[in-house]
Amino acid sequence: MNDTKQLNCNLKIIDFIQWNKVSFIILEILTIISIIIIILSNFNWSIDFTGGSLIEIQVHKPINIKLLRDNLIKNGFSKITVQHFGSSQNLLIKTKLLSISIRKQLLDQIKLIINKQKKQKIQISRIESVGPSISLDFIQNSIFALLLSIVILFIYIGFRFKWNIACGLIIALIHDLIITCGFLSFYNIEIDSTIIASLMSIIGYSLNDKIIISDRVRENCNQYINFPIRDIINISLTQTLQRTLMTSFTSLVIVLILCIFGGNVLKGFSLTMLVGIIIGTISSIYVSLPIAFKIHTYKNIYY
Repeated sequence: MNDTKQLNCNLKIIDFIQWNKVSFIILEILTIISIIIIILSNFNWSIDFTGGSLIEIQVHKPINIKLLRDNLIKNGFSKITVQHFGSSQNLLIKTKLLSISIRKQLLDQIKLIINKQKKQKIQISRIESVGPSISLDFIQNSIFALLLSIVILFIYIGFRFKWNIACGLIIALIHDLIITCGFLSFYNIEIDSTIIASLMSIIGYSLNDKIIISDRVRENCNQYINFPIRDIINISLTQTLQRTLMTSFTSLVIVLILCIFGGNVLKGFSLTMLVGIIIGTISSIYVSLPIAFKIHTYKNIYY
């Protein structure tokens, strides 16, 4: 790689490709483990997808709903959400479908916990069973839209860059989603609409990072035609490394703040984003371009 000194005498080129085989094996093992976990454990779907029981409660003095939810979980009501409804004195509690006896136990626990916080009169406004707010048709349409967007993305990148880059990029995106979903399944994180939003955000974040690196590879291939493709990939990754790390770092700081101070509502979202950003950054370096490099090893495929 002596010729790479022509590019920038102050830039120390990092040989990323030399770690390609080891990193690729580690990431593929993680992918396989994630698939096995998903198959064996499935997902912890929220009542947005499964339906359940809905309880509306009116209190005279505002209470700490986080404390209420935490205490209900400690008492065995694991799949439950508590939120304000209209005002701080109206509470909306959602849980999985309960029998009449279990529902009575839940109401007794709610009254007990609320009165421990602030002794007051509690009024049950309504109790009803509800169906899933996200229908099966909506899920099927969403999956179809996602698959269609992947196909269109593959075609665009194939024409914009080259087909081997498109293959590497799509495989890397799928790899990011599988490992992130494996994390969700392993830790039994409840899948609700915010988790779906975080997965979509991960796709956008990861895609942007990979396209920027691929575009730098294409530019360097056009500019430095005498360099071997291995050197061009290493040069491009080194040139974009600072940008990649700074973007990832600032994103991780924001996500960590959400995780620490966002409460239970945003905890699943922030943890999903945290894993997705880390895996997406790694795959940009050790999955996307290395796969393209493996498919073809001569540089004129990039422009």
